Amino acid sequence: MEYTILKLSRMAGISTRTLRYYDSIGLLKPLRINSSGYRIYGQKEIALLQQILFYRELGFSLEDIRSIVLSPAFDNLKALEEHRSKLLKERERLDLLISTVDKTIDSAIGRNIMSDKEKFEGFKKELVKENEEKYGKEIREKYGDKAVEDSNKRMLSITKEEYTRWEELSHQILETLKEAYATGDPAGKKAQEAAALHKEWITLSWGHYNPAAHAGLGDMYAADERFKAYYDKEQDGLAEFLRDAIHVYTNV
Repeated sequence: MEYTILKLSRMAGISTRTLRYYDSIGLLKPLRINSSGYRIYGQKEIALLQQILFYRELGFSLEDIRSIVLSPAFDNLKALEEHRSKLLKERERLDLLISTVDKTIDSAIGRNIMSDKEKFEGFKKELVKENEEKYGKEIREKYGDKAVEDSNKRMLSITKEEYTRWEELSHQILETLKEAYATGDPAGKKAQEAAALHKEWITLSWGHYNPAAHAGLGDMYAADERFKAYYDKEQDGLAEFLRDAIHVYTNV
């Protein structure tokens, strides 16, 4: 079955302007142009549009989507299976947050009493899950499964006060680090203050402190592009500067 651009836009819930834009950038070309000058889309184009919309929903840029779906190695079935896996994880994340909100509402109206631990349970679980998905593989390879599992258990067991302090430290580290970077001296007072704050942060995360592990984490920040991007989005070179400050602090 074939569709005009208007029928396809209505069926897909997007504008004809969007479809024309996809055509102009080479992302989604129509099957053909009919004698009246209208774009006509077939089943192959519909399947491709579905993939584009899936990737858009998952937060991919149009440039990234174009490189993925137009690659000769692109596998439509494999992509659908990956979409399903990611959507199931997203549903699990949302279900957890919804459960936390429901309990909070019940507590607010007096239906039950919600402990402080329960109030933060969903957020802590989400944090552990997100870190595992983003960095789990690299951290497990570097420190081993047991160290990661112990850290996850520690994070899930921290108190409300510890969690609040943990979040405060995340902001303090970045702000202090930016000030320290302006001095250009990783051994300076401000840089060592940032390293000390980072020590407190990882001690809260891990439940213990090890200077060699601290230094190793600094190395990972500078070497792994995802960790590096987190710090360098604040200031180019910040990840390497933190690594150097940590090495001075730990003397490792």
